[in-house]
Amino acid sequence: METPSRTDGRLTAFGNQLIQVHQWLRKELARLHDDLGSVAAGRAERLRDLRAHCLTFCSALTRHHTGEDGGAFLVLAEKFPELRPVLEELAHDHDIVTGILERLEQLVAEVGPESSQAEILYVQRELDGLTAIMETHFRYEEKRIVEALNSLDMPEWRETKPSFLLKNH
Repeated sequence: METPSRTDGRLTAFGNQLIQVHQWLRKELARLHDDLGSVAAGRAERLRDLRAHCLTFCSALTRHHTGEDGGAFLVLAEKFPELRPVLEELAHDHDIVTGILERLEQLVAEVGPESSQAEILYVQRELDGLTAIMETHFRYEEKRIVEALNSLDMPEWRETKPSFLLKNH
């Protein structure tokens, strides 16, 4: 298993890795916007890419949030009890995002070559809403828990990277 490292060879702290995962998720979300924009511009050949990318992005974000809720947040709540209200807020955000992702997957599955511009615009608005929520969520999470994550010494997370720190589909 490859150990996360910086260019100077020192281990990268878990909070910093979380920021890197958020940056990756932001890029993937931007790609999803691009795919939808291509379909909206009449490039029906991009429809399959849009659907596949939507499914893989939604799966990756769900895995990330599930890993936080069932792993990182439990550890942080135990070691930093003062963060419990923050962690509860973040977990609540995850529940909201889950509903949005399910709706987005359904909407994207319904987009086809015969979809009207109004229908595609509706999907774009849903995606814009998800983007706004995720950006606010990521910033809040980074502001509130990165320092605590950086202070953790979790050898098992170094051996096997937890799901909330994975940057792949």
